[in-house]
Amino acid sequence: MGIAGFGNTKLRYDMFDLESSAEEARRLTKCAGIYHKGQSLAWDGRAILKELIQEHGGVQIEPDKRESLKRIFSIIMWGELAAWKISSQLADRLVPLEAKMAATSQAFDEARHFYVMHDYLVELGYEPDKLERAPQALLDLVLDTDNLAYKLLGMQLMIETIALTIFQTVRELRVEPVLAELMKYFERDEARHVGLGVQYLPNLMGEMNRRELGAMLTFQAKVLAFALWENKVLEPDYRVLGIDPRHVLDRCRQKQVVALSEAYAALGMEFDQQKNVAVSSLMAAVELLFPTEETRAPGPRLRAAFAALRGMPVSDEGDPFAVHRAHAIKTQGGIAPGERDA
Repeated sequence: MGIAGFGNTKLRYDMFDLESSAEEARRLTKCAGIYHKGQSLAWDGRAILKELIQEHGGVQIEPDKRESLKRIFSIIMWGELAAWKISSQLADRLVPLEAKMAATSQAFDEARHFYVMHDYLVELGYEPDKLERAPQALLDLVLDTDNLAYKLLGMQLMIETIALTIFQTVRELRVEPVLAELMKYFERDEARHVGLGVQYLPNLMGEMNRRELGAMLTFQAKVLAFALWENKVLEPDYRVLGIDPRHVLDRCRQKQVVALSEAYAALGMEFDQQKNVAVSSLMAAVELLFPTEETRAPGPRLRAAFAALRGMPVSDEGDPFAVHRAHAIKTQGGIAPGERDA
């Protein structure tokens, strides 16, 4: 604590003096780009939601689907608040200017997501209530940790990819037209947020020893276990809306593995699902809890679970995040086209 300018201060005067390799400098430049892109793609949440409601004549959802939609997206709403808090924590504690800027941009986005989702749910007749235990446990795990690497891994690479998968699926199925159009805006933002984890987590991992990396994998396993629990709890609501929970999990895994692979590659390491106990264990649990039509019987289900423990192929269909960057959205500066690489 500083007194009258003497003693310790929370101002990091060394933020410009940090030594970095050429590869680290390149990743930090990308972090700064996340901030600037967030500025140029900022959208007016109140105006966009009002415009979409007017365009579609209000929220259009069958009465028997309304409660399931409210239940799933009330969890999304509170998740946006958690992401707002976590990105604010990162903005405060990350030292390099570029990473701090990217986290600050995310906090701005998440604040918009939170109030827009609240206002949308009000249109559905939602009254804010506490979360159920499964999503509460998932969010608290990442909120409560003091480890910055765990926060980046848990939020940017794990929870954000889950949210992106739900947004994409709901949009494609057009479960509700206002929400389907709104998801394009959320997706553009959330895809950038994953980028912060991909670009800066390697810096923190590079400072870890083998024991610390092992502890991070244990944390990852906890995040994935709570996420799987949450999906099992929501399975009835997914089915009411015509969503296949197994499809959601498989699509989410592809995004997570690609994001983790990019982070590991930045350190010159190959991400191996077979050696990542968290991912392989999750996929085995998915085979047991969410079997396909071919593996519903006990024998095939167990064989599928054992196969998952040995690793499963990643889709070679290209960048799974490109679809989220492809949406043209109306920003405060005009129409922003989808990115060319999408």
